Amino acid sequence: MILMNPLRTARSLTAAAAAVVLSLTSAGFANAAATGVPRDHGEDEITVGIKFDQPGIGLKTPDGTYTGFDVDVATYVAGELGHDPSDIVWKEAKSADRETLLQRGDVDFVAASYSINDERAQKVDFAGPYLLAHQDVLIRADDDSIKQPSDLNDKKLCSVTGSTSAQNVKTKLAPDAQLQEYGGYSECLTGLENGVIDAVTTDDSILAGYASQSQFKDKFKLGGFKMSNENYGIGVQKGSDLKDRINTALRKMVADGSWDAAVKKNFGPAGYQNEPAPKIGVVVK
Repeated sequence: MILMNPLRTARSLTAAAAAVVLSLTSAGFANAAATGVPRDHGEDEITVGIKFDQPGIGLKTPDGTYTGFDVDVATYVAGELGHDPSDIVWKEAKSADRETLLQRGDVDFVAASYSINDERAQKVDFAGPYLLAHQDVLIRADDDSIKQPSDLNDKKLCSVTGSTSAQNVKTKLAPDAQLQEYGGYSECLTGLENGVIDAVTTDDSILAGYASQSQFKDKFKLGGFKMSNENYGIGVQKGSDLKDRINTALRKMVADGSWDAAVKKNFGPAGYQNEPAPKIGVVVK
């Protein structure tokens, strides 16, 4: 008969249990990485991608807070998903990075003036749309010479470098427009204010956000040309069950009046004539 050392037996059992826990934990981390699900959240945290540099849409202020329509929509949606505003970790989602952030699992969802289109829908899923924007122009409030897109011919038209909006005007609507490309829309607005630029073009919602800033109060107006349809959606990982849950939250936001309040709060000072809240799942071509 062999007698076992009780202390040695206890140590062996403890080591075996630790090995099992380590194995399960490693497997869990590996699975999280493979599926792209964010794995470094606190228990109640949710990570949301937004723009940091678009007033009225998504803006990180000097004091470290976040404002804009997309911020208000994302905060409402997160609340319906069970998260307090303090649970939200805001992450910058530049236009070129949005799909990558979702595919890598760096964010749970993206609300960043994210127009739904067929190319993007091959890579990510979209909830919404939650806003129908249009390409437009911003002009000085006292300028009555630009009443339709063709009036942009021979005018100095500004957009950011590489913008498809400016090229759309140049190639389809006003081929004689004098295209000026700057590094950012803020530079375009400074040029517009100083008379160096005659018009700035991008989505009307973005233009309205810039024009709503206090330093530009009553200086600019939107042309109201509606030169394209931009269906803003909330991006999620391909196949994520968040899509349906976010759609439910968006429907509630419209029904209880929170959507209208957010539009008025963020775009109202620019006189933005927004479209009614779009129907969930219907993309306007």
